[in-house]
Amino acid sequence: MEWKKEIAAAKDNMADYGTKQEASAQGFGALHEAALAPGALDKKQKELIALAIGIAKQCSYCIGFHVEACIAAGASRQEIEETVNVSVLMGGGPAMMYGMKTLECYDILAKG
Repeated sequence: MEWKKEIAAAKDNMADYGTKQEASAQGFGALHEAALAPGALDKKQKELIALAIGIAKQCSYCIGFHVEACIAAGASRQEIEETVNVSVLMGGGPAMMYGMKTLECYDILAKG
């Protein structure tokens, strides 16, 4: 999978949607910011949780976005690996396959 291209295409699609459905896009954006704002859990912890859910729900775009955000928040490959482990615990074999996509994505995006 060409992660950088996939993420860029998804961002373009979201921007297009946002121009056509402004209120909904702004509402989701506000929820996104509020949910991931540091509180009792820091940003990195929240991004790892979001990544785990993306893996368990088998959403490649979610994986790309949240791996990118995890890297920006300072997550290591080992932290991503442990997030994959928890996702597999909760999501079984399909989560294992998306977990492998996640590690591939991390390796590509972490290189810059």
